[in-house]
Amino acid sequence: APDGAMDIVGTGGDGMGTLNISTAAAFVVAGAGVPVAKHGNRNLSSKSGAADIQSQLGIEVMVGPDVVTRALAEVGIGFMMAPMHHPAMKHVMPVRQELGSKTIFNILGPLTNPAGVKRQLTGAFAIDLIFPMAETLKELGSEAAWLVHGEDGTDEISISGPTSAAVLKDGKIKSATIHPEDAGLPVHPFRDILGGTPEENANALRALLDRAPGAYRDAVILNAAAALVIAEKATDLKEGAALAAESIDSGRARDKVEGLARVTSEAA
Repeated sequence: APDGAMDIVGTGGDGMGTLNISTAAAFVVAGAGVPVAKHGNRNLSSKSGAADIQSQLGIEVMVGPDVVTRALAEVGIGFMMAPMHHPAMKHVMPVRQELGSKTIFNILGPLTNPAGVKRQLTGAFAIDLIFPMAETLKELGSEAAWLVHGEDGTDEISISGPTSAAVLKDGKIKSATIHPEDAGLPVHPFRDILGGTPEENANALRALLDRAPGAYRDAVILNAAAALVIAEKATDLKEGAALAAESIDSGRARDKVEGLARVTSEAA
């Protein structure tokens, strides 16, 4: 991965069925000038995982490391499907699909980014995972990471209430609580970010990138703001939120979707 590249990922398995926040935030962060090497899998526990959304947006996800490397170099964002980059995962997938519920692999995914990124915004489906996962990332050589779990049960920073975080920086892990207000954003009811089918979620993401206001936009800006702080592109969440909003409103975030679709389709 390029210097300063990061991953924005959730464990999945929160059973919440929200719109795709980490996927959208990845495009917004890339649009703000931070390379994103995103690791993911087809979703097992939400109606629509990141890979399902990417397919709807014309992005070819089942591509190998060479294509991801090219996408990162040319577009500043790449999407890695676990089975294409961790060969052992191919054998695990049928078992996971049969189990269809939270497994150790939900936790392993965010901890095993194949591009070796050193900065992460990682959501967990349970609060008691955030400190062990932060410790693990530290041991694996991560430079900066926020491990987050929303009080509403989400595996991302919540727009509907407080979020608990384990913050890894300079080799130390501290506890923090994040509120939407910290980024200058309003609180929205949880129901306003509930998703639907992959097609509905992809349409919501397109609308968001075309500057549609509302809870989804604010949730994405909040998570992108945190990522920009982790990347040291912003000093605090308010500055991060301003950069994230500008990435959307300038059309740069949307350009990243189109660029990734182009590079991956040419290769497929």
